[in-house]
Amino acid sequence: MDAKVDVAALMEEIGRNARAAAAELAYAPSAQKDAALRAAAAAIRAGGAAILDANARDMAAGQAKGLTPAMLDRLLLTGDRIAAMAAGLDAIAGQPDPVGAVLAEWDRPSGLRIRRVRTPIGVVGVIFESRPNVTADAGALCLKAGNAAILRGGSESFHSSSAIHAALAAGLKAAGLPDAAIQFVPTTDRAAVGAMLTMTDHIDVIVPRGGKGLVGRVQAEARVPVFAHLEGIVHIYVDRAADFVKASRVILNAKTRRTGICGAAECVLIDRAFYEAVGAPFLTDLVEAGVEVRVDADLLEIPGTVPAAADDWGREYLDSIIAAKLVDGVDGAIAHIRRYGSHHTDCILTEDDAAAERFFQRLDSAILMRNASTQFADGAEFGMGAEIGIATGKLHARGPVGAEQLTSFKYLVEGDGTIRA
Repeated sequence: MDAKVDVAALMEEIGRNARAAAAELAYAPSAQKDAALRAAAAAIRAGGAAILDANARDMAAGQAKGLTPAMLDRLLLTGDRIAAMAAGLDAIAGQPDPVGAVLAEWDRPSGLRIRRVRTPIGVVGVIFESRPNVTADAGALCLKAGNAAILRGGSESFHSSSAIHAALAAGLKAAGLPDAAIQFVPTTDRAAVGAMLTMTDHIDVIVPRGGKGLVGRVQAEARVPVFAHLEGIVHIYVDRAADFVKASRVILNAKTRRTGICGAAECVLIDRAFYEAVGAPFLTDLVEAGVEVRVDADLLEIPGTVPAAADDWGREYLDSIIAAKLVDGVDGAIAHIRRYGSHHTDCILTEDDAAAERFFQRLDSAILMRNASTQFADGAEFGMGAEIGIATGKLHARGPVGAEQLTSFKYLVEGDGTIRA
Protein backbone atom coordinates (compact mmCIF):
# COMPACT_ATOMS: atom_id res chain seq x y z
CA MET A 1 0.00 0.00 0.00
CA ASP A 2 1.12 3.59 -0.68
CA ALA A 3 3.36 4.90 2.09
CA LYS A 4 1.29 8.11 2.13
CA VAL A 5 -1.89 6.31 3.14
CA ASP A 6 -3.95 7.98 5.87
CA VAL A 7 -3.57 5.25 8.51
CA ALA A 8 -6.09 6.80 10.90
CA ALA A 9 -8.78 6.90 8.22
CA LEU A 10 -7.89 3.40 7.02
CA MET A 11 -8.15 1.90 10.50
CA GLU A 12 -11.40 3.74 11.22
CA GLU A 13 -12.92 2.23 8.09
CA ILE A 14 -11.62 -1.25 8.93
CA GLY A 15 -12.96 -0.96 12.47
CA ARG A 16 -16.36 0.27 11.38
CA ASN A 17 -16.69 -2.53 8.84
CA ALA A 18 -15.58 -5.12 11.42
CA ARG A 19 -18.20 -3.97 13.90
CA ALA A 20 -20.93 -4.28 11.26
CA ALA A 21 -19.70 -7.74 10.27
CA ALA A 22 -19.57 -8.87 13.90
CA ALA A 23 -23.25 -8.02 14.33
CA GLU A 24 -24.08 -10.36 11.44
CA LEU A 25 -21.66 -13.11 12.49
CA ALA A 26 -23.19 -13.26 15.97
CA TYR A 27 -26.21 -15.11 14.57
CA ALA A 28 -24.65 -16.78 11.51
CA PRO A 29 -25.62 -20.46 11.36
CA SER A 30 -22.94 -22.99 12.25
CA ALA A 31 -23.21 -24.59 8.81
CA GLN A 32 -22.47 -21.29 7.09
CA LYS A 33 -19.38 -20.58 9.20
CA ASP A 34 -18.11 -24.12 8.70
CA ALA A 35 -18.69 -23.87 4.95
CA ALA A 36 -16.55 -20.74 4.87
CA LEU A 37 -13.76 -22.49 6.75
CA ARG A 38 -13.81 -25.52 4.46
CA ALA A 39 -13.86 -23.31 1.36
CA ALA A 40 -10.91 -21.35 2.77
CA ALA A 41 -9.02 -24.60 3.37
CA ALA A 42 -9.67 -25.60 -0.24
CA ALA A 43 -8.48 -22.18 -1.43
CA ILE A 44 -5.26 -22.53 0.56
CA ARG A 45 -4.59 -25.93 -1.04
CA ALA A 46 -5.43 -24.62 -4.51
CA GLY A 47 -3.34 -21.50 -4.01
CA GLY A 48 -0.35 -23.25 -2.49
CA ALA A 49 2.01 -22.19 -5.28
CA ALA A 50 1.05 -18.52 -4.94
CA ILE A 51 1.47 -18.69 -1.17
CA LEU A 52 4.92 -20.25 -1.56
CA ASP A 53 5.90 -17.54 -4.07
CA ALA A 54 4.80 -14.85 -1.62
CA ASN A 55 6.70 -16.57 1.15
CA ALA A 56 9.84 -16.71 -0.99
CA ARG A 57 9.71 -12.90 -1.22
CA ASP A 58 9.42 -12.63 2.56
CA MET A 59 12.23 -15.14 3.11
CA ALA A 60 14.56 -13.27 0.75
CA ALA A 61 13.84 -10.01 2.55
CA GLY A 62 14.31 -11.70 5.94
CA GLN A 63 17.68 -13.11 4.92
CA ALA A 64 18.77 -9.71 3.63
CA LYS A 65 17.63 -8.19 6.90
CA GLY A 66 19.77 -10.67 8.84
CA LEU A 67 17.02 -12.58 10.66
CA THR A 68 18.33 -15.45 12.77
CA PRO A 69 17.89 -19.03 11.52
CA ALA A 70 15.22 -19.59 14.18
CA MET A 71 13.28 -16.52 13.07
CA LEU A 72 13.59 -17.58 9.45
CA ASP A 73 12.20 -20.99 10.42
CA ARG A 74 9.19 -19.26 11.99
CA LEU A 75 8.70 -17.34 8.76
CA LEU A 76 9.23 -20.26 6.37
CA LEU A 77 6.31 -21.96 4.66
CA THR A 78 6.66 -25.34 2.97
CA GLY A 79 4.25 -27.62 1.20
CA ASP A 80 3.80 -29.60 4.42
CA ARG A 81 3.18 -26.46 6.47
CA ILE A 82 0.61 -25.20 3.98
CA ALA A 83 -1.10 -28.59 4.06
CA ALA A 84 -1.13 -28.46 7.88
CA MET A 85 -2.62 -24.97 7.76
CA ALA A 86 -5.45 -26.14 5.53
CA ALA A 87 -5.99 -29.21 7.71
CA GLY A 88 -6.25 -26.93 10.72
CA LEU A 89 -9.09 -25.00 9.11
CA ASP A 90 -10.91 -28.23 8.32
CA ALA A 91 -10.39 -29.37 11.92
CA ILE A 92 -11.86 -26.13 13.29
CA ALA A 93 -14.84 -26.51 10.94
CA GLY A 94 -15.42 -29.99 12.34
CA GLN A 95 -15.62 -28.86 15.94
CA PRO A 96 -18.84 -28.01 17.78
CA ASP A 97 -19.93 -24.40 17.49
CA PRO A 98 -19.29 -22.74 20.87
CA VAL A 99 -21.84 -19.97 20.23
CA GLY A 100 -25.11 -20.62 21.98
CA ALA A 101 -23.78 -23.48 24.11
CA VAL A 102 -25.54 -23.57 27.49
CA LEU A 103 -22.95 -23.29 30.27
CA ALA A 104 -25.43 -23.55 33.13
CA GLU A 105 -29.16 -23.40 33.70
CA TRP A 106 -31.34 -23.29 36.78
CA ASP A 107 -34.80 -22.40 38.10
CA ARG A 108 -35.50 -19.86 40.83
CA PRO A 109 -38.29 -19.99 43.43
CA SER A 110 -39.60 -16.80 41.82
CA GLY A 111 -40.51 -18.82 38.75
CA LEU A 112 -37.65 -17.57 36.60
CA ARG A 113 -35.74 -19.91 34.33
CA ILE A 114 -32.12 -18.72 33.88
CA ARG A 115 -29.55 -19.90 31.34
CA ARG A 116 -25.96 -18.78 30.89
CA VAL A 117 -24.95 -19.22 27.24
CA ARG A 118 -21.83 -18.58 25.19
CA THR A 119 -21.84 -15.53 22.96
CA PRO A 120 -19.22 -14.01 20.64
CA ILE A 121 -16.87 -11.38 22.04
CA GLY A 122 -17.45 -9.18 18.99
CA VAL A 123 -14.34 -7.86 17.21
CA VAL A 124 -10.93 -9.38 17.91
CA GLY A 125 -7.76 -7.57 16.89
CA VAL A 126 -4.72 -9.81 16.39
CA ILE A 127 -1.26 -8.25 16.16
CA PHE A 128 1.46 -10.70 15.21
CA GLU A 129 4.99 -10.80 13.84
CA SER A 130 6.78 -13.35 11.73
CA ARG A 131 4.60 -16.49 11.67
CA PRO A 132 2.31 -16.24 8.62
CA ASN A 133 0.22 -19.26 9.67
CA VAL A 134 -1.24 -17.08 12.44
CA THR A 135 -3.26 -15.41 9.67
CA ALA A 136 -5.16 -18.63 9.01
CA ASP A 137 -5.35 -19.80 12.62
CA ALA A 138 -6.55 -16.50 14.05
CA GLY A 139 -9.00 -15.74 11.27
CA ALA A 140 -10.53 -19.21 11.42
CA LEU A 141 -10.88 -19.34 15.20
CA CYS A 142 -12.45 -15.88 15.35
CA LEU A 143 -14.93 -16.85 12.64
CA LYS A 144 -15.83 -20.13 14.36
CA ALA A 145 -16.61 -18.20 17.55
CA GLY A 146 -18.76 -15.68 15.65
CA ASN A 147 -16.26 -12.83 15.92
CA ALA A 148 -14.98 -10.45 13.27
CA ALA A 149 -11.19 -10.38 13.06
CA ILE A 150 -8.77 -7.56 12.29
CA LEU A 151 -5.36 -9.08 11.56
CA ARG A 152 -2.21 -7.00 11.57
CA GLY A 153 0.81 -9.08 10.58
CA GLY A 154 4.43 -8.06 10.81
CA SER A 155 6.42 -6.62 7.93
CA GLU A 156 8.53 -9.80 7.78
CA SER A 157 5.54 -11.92 6.82
CA PHE A 158 3.51 -9.30 4.94
CA HIS A 159 3.40 -10.98 1.53
CA SER A 160 2.82 -14.48 2.94
CA SER A 161 0.03 -13.32 5.24
CA SER A 162 -1.61 -11.33 2.44
CA ALA A 163 -1.71 -14.44 0.24
CA ILE A 164 -3.19 -16.55 3.05
CA HIS A 165 -5.77 -13.87 3.79
CA ALA A 166 -6.85 -13.97 0.15
CA ALA A 167 -7.79 -17.63 0.66
CA LEU A 168 -9.78 -16.77 3.80
CA ALA A 169 -11.58 -14.03 1.87
CA ALA A 170 -12.44 -16.54 -0.85
CA GLY A 171 -13.92 -18.82 1.80
CA LEU A 172 -16.09 -16.02 3.19
CA LYS A 173 -17.34 -15.14 -0.29
CA ALA A 174 -18.15 -18.77 -1.12
CA ALA A 175 -20.25 -19.08 2.04
CA GLY A 176 -22.02 -15.73 1.63
CA LEU A 177 -20.51 -14.15 4.74
CA PRO A 178 -19.43 -10.49 4.88
CA ASP A 179 -16.01 -9.63 3.46
CA ALA A 180 -15.22 -7.70 6.62
CA ALA A 181 -15.54 -10.80 8.81
CA ILE A 182 -11.77 -11.31 8.46
CA GLN A 183 -9.76 -8.24 7.47
CA PHE A 184 -6.00 -7.98 6.99
CA VAL A 185 -4.46 -4.55 7.60
CA PRO A 186 -2.94 -3.71 4.20
CA THR A 187 0.00 -1.63 5.41
CA THR A 188 3.23 -2.24 7.32
CA ASP A 189 3.08 1.26 8.84
CA ARG A 190 3.57 0.84 12.60
CA ALA A 191 0.96 3.55 13.16
CA ALA A 192 -1.66 0.89 12.39
CA VAL A 193 -0.68 -0.94 15.58
CA GLY A 194 -1.03 2.22 17.62
CA ALA A 195 -4.45 2.83 16.12
CA MET A 196 -5.66 -0.68 16.93
CA LEU A 197 -4.61 -0.32 20.55
CA THR A 198 -6.93 2.65 21.04
CA MET A 199 -9.93 1.58 18.90
CA THR A 200 -12.24 1.06 21.87
CA ASP A 201 -15.33 1.80 19.75
CA HIS A 202 -14.51 -0.93 17.26
CA ILE A 203 -12.30 -3.61 18.88
CA ASP A 204 -13.32 -5.63 21.95
CA VAL A 205 -10.04 -7.41 22.66
CA ILE A 206 -6.46 -7.40 21.35
CA VAL A 207 -4.39 -10.58 21.07
CA PRO A 208 -0.64 -9.94 20.58
CA ARG A 209 1.50 -12.74 19.13
CA GLY A 210 5.18 -11.97 19.06
CA GLY A 211 8.30 -11.11 21.00
CA LYS A 212 8.72 -9.34 24.29
CA GLY A 213 8.99 -5.95 22.58
CA LEU A 214 5.65 -6.26 20.81
CA VAL A 215 3.77 -7.66 23.79
CA GLY A 216 5.30 -5.05 26.10
CA ARG A 217 4.21 -2.24 23.81
CA VAL A 218 0.69 -3.63 23.54
CA GLN A 219 0.34 -3.96 27.31
CA ALA A 220 1.74 -0.48 27.91
CA GLU A 221 -0.30 1.37 25.29
CA ALA A 222 -3.55 -0.57 24.87
CA ARG A 223 -6.82 0.96 25.91
CA VAL A 224 -8.55 -2.13 24.54
CA PRO A 225 -8.49 -5.25 26.79
CA VAL A 226 -5.59 -7.63 26.02
CA PHE A 227 -5.14 -11.41 26.04
CA ALA A 228 -1.40 -11.39 26.69
CA HIS A 229 0.78 -14.01 25.02
CA LEU A 230 4.06 -13.50 26.86
CA GLU A 231 7.46 -15.10 26.47
CA GLY A 232 7.74 -18.86 26.55
CA ILE A 233 10.45 -19.19 29.19
CA VAL A 234 9.89 -22.94 29.31
CA HIS A 235 11.56 -25.08 31.98
CA ILE A 236 12.02 -28.84 32.20
CA TYR A 237 12.84 -30.21 35.64
CA VAL A 238 14.57 -33.61 35.80
CA ASP A 239 13.57 -35.08 39.15
CA ARG A 240 15.62 -37.62 41.08
CA ALA A 241 12.94 -40.19 40.19
CA ALA A 242 13.05 -39.42 36.45
CA ASP A 243 13.28 -42.26 33.96
CA PHE A 244 16.60 -41.84 32.16
CA VAL A 245 15.32 -42.96 28.74
CA LYS A 246 12.21 -40.80 28.90
CA ALA A 247 14.24 -37.79 30.02
CA SER A 248 16.68 -38.11 27.13
CA ARG A 249 13.92 -38.40 24.51
CA VAL A 250 11.76 -35.62 25.92
CA ILE A 251 14.52 -33.05 26.43
CA LEU A 252 16.02 -33.51 22.97
CA ASN A 253 12.60 -33.18 21.34
CA ALA A 254 11.53 -30.27 23.52
CA LYS A 255 14.56 -28.23 22.47
CA THR A 256 15.38 -29.30 18.93
CA ARG A 257 12.13 -30.24 17.13
CA ARG A 258 11.52 -26.55 16.44
CA THR A 259 13.63 -24.09 18.39
CA GLY A 260 11.70 -20.99 17.34
CA ILE A 261 8.27 -21.76 18.84
CA CYS A 262 7.07 -20.62 22.23
CA GLY A 263 6.82 -24.21 23.55
CA ALA A 264 10.52 -24.92 22.96
CA ALA A 265 12.43 -25.72 26.16
CA GLU A 266 14.78 -22.92 27.23
CA CYS A 267 16.10 -24.20 30.57
CA VAL A 268 16.78 -27.64 32.05
CA LEU A 269 16.79 -27.94 35.83
CA ILE A 270 18.39 -31.11 37.15
CA ASP A 271 17.93 -32.54 40.63
CA ARG A 272 21.37 -32.71 42.21
CA ALA A 273 20.61 -36.23 43.44
CA PHE A 274 19.81 -37.37 39.90
CA TYR A 275 23.01 -35.83 38.55
CA GLU A 276 25.18 -37.43 41.23
CA ALA A 277 23.65 -40.83 40.50
CA VAL A 278 23.30 -40.78 36.72
CA GLY A 279 24.94 -37.63 35.36
CA ALA A 280 23.32 -35.62 32.58
CA PRO A 281 24.00 -37.36 29.25
CA PHE A 282 20.96 -35.62 27.77
CA LEU A 283 23.04 -32.41 27.89
CA THR A 284 25.72 -34.20 25.85
CA ASP A 285 22.97 -35.22 23.41
CA LEU A 286 22.02 -31.56 23.04
CA VAL A 287 25.63 -30.52 22.45
CA GLU A 288 25.99 -33.23 19.78
CA ALA A 289 22.77 -31.99 18.17
CA GLY A 290 24.34 -28.55 17.74
CA VAL A 291 22.70 -26.83 20.70
CA GLU A 292 24.78 -24.36 22.71
CA VAL A 293 24.35 -25.52 26.33
CA ARG A 294 24.97 -22.77 28.88
CA VAL A 295 25.47 -24.20 32.36
CA ASP A 296 26.18 -23.22 35.94
CA ALA A 297 29.58 -24.03 37.43
CA ASP A 298 28.47 -27.47 38.69
CA LEU A 299 27.90 -28.70 35.14
CA LEU A 300 30.96 -27.26 33.38
CA GLU A 301 32.66 -30.64 33.64
CA ILE A 302 30.38 -31.85 30.82
CA PRO A 303 32.37 -31.56 27.56
CA GLY A 304 31.07 -28.99 25.10
CA THR A 305 29.13 -26.89 27.59
CA VAL A 306 29.84 -23.19 28.15
CA PRO A 307 29.41 -21.03 31.27
CA ALA A 308 26.03 -19.42 31.77
CA ALA A 309 25.79 -15.70 32.48
CA ALA A 310 23.42 -14.18 35.01
CA ASP A 311 20.93 -13.22 32.31
CA ASP A 312 20.68 -16.78 30.96
CA TRP A 313 18.16 -17.57 33.70
CA GLY A 314 14.74 -16.38 32.64
CA ARG A 315 15.59 -15.95 28.98
CA GLU A 316 13.65 -16.98 25.88
CA TYR A 317 16.21 -17.89 23.23
CA LEU A 318 14.00 -19.16 20.39
CA ASP A 319 17.24 -20.56 19.02
CA SER A 320 19.60 -23.55 19.38
CA ILE A 321 20.62 -22.43 22.87
CA ILE A 322 19.54 -23.77 26.25
CA ALA A 323 20.47 -23.09 29.86
CA ALA A 324 20.99 -25.84 32.45
CA LYS A 325 21.40 -25.80 36.20
CA LEU A 326 21.45 -28.10 39.23
CA VAL A 327 18.76 -27.59 41.86
CA ASP A 328 18.02 -29.22 45.18
CA GLY A 329 14.95 -31.34 44.57
CA VAL A 330 11.49 -30.41 43.39
CA ASP A 331 11.29 -27.45 45.77
CA GLY A 332 14.50 -26.04 44.33
CA ALA A 333 13.01 -26.33 40.84
CA ILE A 334 9.77 -24.70 41.94
CA ALA A 335 11.67 -21.78 43.51
CA HIS A 336 13.72 -21.26 40.36
CA ILE A 337 10.67 -21.35 38.07
CA ARG A 338 8.74 -18.98 40.31
CA ARG A 339 11.61 -16.50 40.06
CA TYR A 340 12.47 -16.82 36.38
CA GLY A 341 9.47 -18.36 34.63
CA SER A 342 6.87 -16.61 32.47
CA HIS A 343 3.78 -18.65 33.50
CA HIS A 344 3.69 -20.22 30.02
CA THR A 345 4.69 -23.92 30.11
CA ASP A 346 6.79 -25.93 32.55
CA CYS A 347 7.44 -29.67 32.76
CA ILE A 348 8.54 -32.24 35.33
CA LEU A 349 10.16 -35.54 34.36
CA THR A 350 9.54 -38.02 37.15
CA GLU A 351 8.08 -41.41 38.03
CA ASP A 352 7.22 -40.14 41.54
CA ASP A 353 3.52 -39.25 41.74
CA ALA A 354 4.03 -37.17 44.89
CA ALA A 355 6.75 -35.06 43.25
CA ALA A 356 4.59 -34.51 40.19
CA GLU A 357 1.61 -33.52 42.32
CA ARG A 358 3.74 -31.05 44.31
CA PHE A 359 5.04 -29.54 41.04
CA PHE A 360 1.49 -29.24 39.66
CA GLN A 361 0.04 -27.77 42.86
CA ARG A 362 2.73 -25.22 43.64
CA LEU A 363 3.35 -23.75 40.22
CA ASP A 364 0.88 -21.50 38.45
CA SER A 365 1.94 -21.75 34.82
CA ALA A 366 -0.81 -21.81 32.22
CA ILE A 367 0.38 -25.27 31.13
CA LEU A 368 2.09 -27.82 33.37
CA MET A 369 3.30 -31.13 31.97
CA ARG A 370 4.69 -34.42 33.21
CA ASN A 371 6.89 -36.74 31.15
CA ALA A 372 5.98 -35.07 27.86
CA SER A 373 7.71 -32.73 25.44
CA THR A 374 6.85 -29.08 25.90
CA GLN A 375 6.49 -28.87 22.11
CA PHE A 376 2.94 -30.13 22.79
CA ALA A 377 2.09 -26.67 24.21
CA ASP A 378 -0.03 -25.96 21.17
CA GLY A 379 -3.75 -25.53 20.61
CA ALA A 380 -3.82 -28.01 17.72
CA GLU A 381 -2.20 -30.66 19.92
CA PHE A 382 -4.82 -29.91 22.59
CA GLY A 383 -7.54 -30.78 20.07
CA MET A 384 -8.56 -27.18 19.35
CA GLY A 385 -7.70 -27.35 15.65
CA ALA A 386 -5.43 -24.34 16.08
CA GLU A 387 -4.78 -21.55 18.54
CA ILE A 388 -4.72 -17.79 18.45
CA GLY A 389 -2.00 -17.80 21.11
CA ILE A 390 -1.03 -19.09 24.55
CA ALA A 391 -2.51 -16.65 27.07
CA THR A 392 -0.38 -16.33 30.20
CA GLY A 393 -2.67 -13.99 32.12
CA LYS A 394 -5.29 -15.15 34.60
CA LEU A 395 -8.45 -13.41 33.44
CA HIS A 396 -10.92 -14.80 30.90
CA ALA A 397 -8.59 -16.91 28.75
CA ARG A 398 -5.54 -18.90 29.82
CA GLY A 399 -3.31 -21.36 27.99
CA PRO A 400 -4.12 -22.19 24.34
CA VAL A 401 -6.79 -19.80 23.10
CA GLY A 402 -9.15 -21.63 20.75
CA ALA A 403 -12.64 -20.84 19.53
CA GLU A 404 -14.27 -21.55 22.88
CA GLN A 405 -11.93 -19.12 24.64
CA LEU A 406 -12.89 -16.42 22.11
CA THR A 407 -16.42 -16.26 23.50
CA SER A 408 -18.02 -14.49 26.42
CA PHE A 409 -21.45 -15.30 27.84
CA LYS A 410 -24.81 -13.77 28.51
CA TYR A 411 -27.79 -14.68 30.69
CA LEU A 412 -31.14 -15.58 29.19
CA VAL A 413 -33.92 -15.15 31.74
CA GLU A 414 -37.49 -16.35 31.09
CA GLY A 415 -40.64 -15.97 33.14
CA ASP A 416 -44.39 -16.23 32.66
CA GLY A 417 -45.68 -12.80 33.58
CA THR A 418 -43.39 -13.08 36.61
CA ILE A 419 -43.09 -10.04 38.89
CA ARG A 420 -40.87 -9.35 41.88
CA ALA A 421 -42.52 -9.02 45.29
